[in-house]
Amino acid sequence: MRVCNQQQFKMSEGKKMTSSRRHHLKSLILQIAANWLEQEAADIAAAKEAYMAENCPAPNLSGDQAALMEICKKLAQAADKIDEERYDAEAKVAKSDKEIAELKLKVVELAGVKKPALKKVRMSADAMLQALLGGKHKVTMDLRANLKQVKKEVKEEATEAVGDWRKNIEDKADRKKMFETS
Repeated sequence: MRVCNQQQFKMSEGKKMTSSRRHHLKSLILQIAANWLEQEAADIAAAKEAYMAENCPAPNLSGDQAALMEICKKLAQAADKIDEERYDAEAKVAKSDKEIAELKLKVVELAGVKKPALKKVRMSADAMLQALLGGKHKVTMDLRANLKQVKKEVKEEATEAVGDWRKNIEDKADRKKMFETS
């Protein structure tokens, strides 16, 4: 059977599988899985019955009322013991779940939050101010006009400095003479 399947696989490597073939194989797989689930459920039921037969023999109800009361007391004690064990198990599970949640938080903290790469966006100065201040405030600034005014002021200072260079030289010469004479 395996040889045939391998040969069929080799023959169909280059070709695509037809949809009817694919659906047929899917249905076969689902049938096999359903059979496995039924078998697993039957195995669980058989194991449960075997466990109950081994650990819980059929009660002997023949006898007087005192014997039946004794059996009831033993069953009540067994139920209390099982409840305590169940409570302990639940406490352990709750503690483990809490530790798992804390460890997950630590993992997130240690990994750090990865920030997405920022994209370049062309925005006017007015749009930036509006985004920073919010939609309520309307601020319009002509930054280019302010830049032109600053440039003009800088140019005016430069022309004044050029005219005063002779005075600066004379002042420096006077200082030099003062130091040389003393």
